[in-house]
Amino acid sequence: MTDTPRWDLAAAESAVASLDLAREVGAAVGVPAVVLDPSPTDPDDRWDAVLGRLAPLAVVTVAEWGHADVIGPVDELVAAIIARPQAATTTAVHLRNLPGEPLAALHQESLAYATLQGGAEHAAWLASQGRRTRNDDTPRVALTDEPDLTITLTRSRLHNLLDRRGRDELTDAFRAAALIAPDRPIRWRADGASFCAGGDPAEFGSVAAPATAHLIRMASSPGPAVLAVADRLSVDVHGACVGAGIELAAMASSIVAHPDTRFRLPELTMGLMPGVGGTWSIGRRIGHRLLLQWLLLDLEIDADTALAWRLIDGVATSDETA
Repeated sequence: MTDTPRWDLAAAESAVASLDLAREVGAAVGVPAVVLDPSPTDPDDRWDAVLGRLAPLAVVTVAEWGHADVIGPVDELVAAIIARPQAATTTAVHLRNLPGEPLAALHQESLAYATLQGGAEHAAWLASQGRRTRNDDTPRVALTDEPDLTITLTRSRLHNLLDRRGRDELTDAFRAAALIAPDRPIRWRADGASFCAGGDPAEFGSVAAPATAHLIRMASSPGPAVLAVADRLSVDVHGACVGAGIELAAMASSIVAHPDTRFRLPELTMGLMPGVGGTWSIGRRIGHRLLLQWLLLDLEIDADTALAWRLIDGVATSDETA
């Protein structure tokens, strides 16, 4: 692995002027990260030109832009990129080119996710996990209409892990809610100790062909059904709110968290990236730069931090999230 370049403005401008730039930096040549060292007196337009030249490449730029927008030590961010260059650079390039229209963003995200599903980093993670099976025929989702129109995750024994059946039931519940009451508010909550601990690990790797996995994901993802009612959807979260749990919840107009809530996006540690709309839904709330750093560092954050980041809209008392 080549040493990570560290550039001030002059060095950066010299580097990006090279005709061989694409052969000098980027994951394909073993240089997935570049550390930028701007000075407060540097003209912004010159850095914009540098970033414009780097943007098409599979490289992650890391910099402290004169204020505290780096949530971890630069060396830790670089180490995370080097540890999983495929996932890190694919996610970074995707975020730099993310469409503003949500359904287009979900489609692009799924394609990028499928690319990583076929990669060596995800294969290594799968090999480290072994095969898991579930014998669980319990309902995953309930839709009730008294006193409020409420969708409840009910797979509480497994912290509401989302499997294929759970995704299908959640999609059906949101579609039904949209038809039953096209103008009424919808509440989304969960039974048990956690709102949702993410996708069910027992299903990872169950579809061998990434292209087939993409088609299945686009046909069965709850994301479009959630987006269809997002303007009148409020979500109460508690306990573990991980991966798909926060990705889907972040589509709502309001998220209120119990003080015990813990948020995490572990996808990059699995050689993947968010895959049910999180790059759009979370990115619109906290910004793409912070989202990428959160993914790289695999941080677990509490409700107060989530509120400070604007990931959620409020922290409730225990009575309010019951």
